[in-house]
Amino acid sequence: MEKRTKDRPWELKTPPLTSDYTMHVDTKDGKEILVCTVGTTVLHYDYRAVKDLHDMLKKHGDWMELGSKDEKQEASPGTVEHWARSPKNPIGGWYGMKKGFRGRFAMYMPPSLMEALGLAEVEHNPRNNRMRAK
Repeated sequence: MEKRTKDRPWELKTPPLTSDYTMHVDTKDGKEILVCTVGTTVLHYDYRAVKDLHDMLKKHGDWMELGSKDEKQEASPGTVEHWARSPKNPIGGWYGMKKGFRGRFAMYMPPSLMEALGLAEVEHNPRNNRMRAK
């Protein structure tokens, strides 16, 4: 997988195609992370999420609802957002790394990046979008 830097980030859109954001790979505390910049907000996600999510979607074998929620909101079971917080995922919890900004994984991390990398198909409806592995 091509890894983009801060000087040459992926330029992405949210699943409904209504907001722009960028994402790039960096290192923090010796770990590879994905840095997602939405306006002035900067989110960090564990880089392992790309492979782990792709593996989970392949095993799931069908469309899965994104279910994006803020950190303080409960994620619906069976959604990508719920998986990204679950103690049953490969890292045993949150892929989001910045306290207070760990949610919205399913809005920013997987859909557009996974689609740009050719790893997933993503719906682009106004709401209730889904994704599946390619």
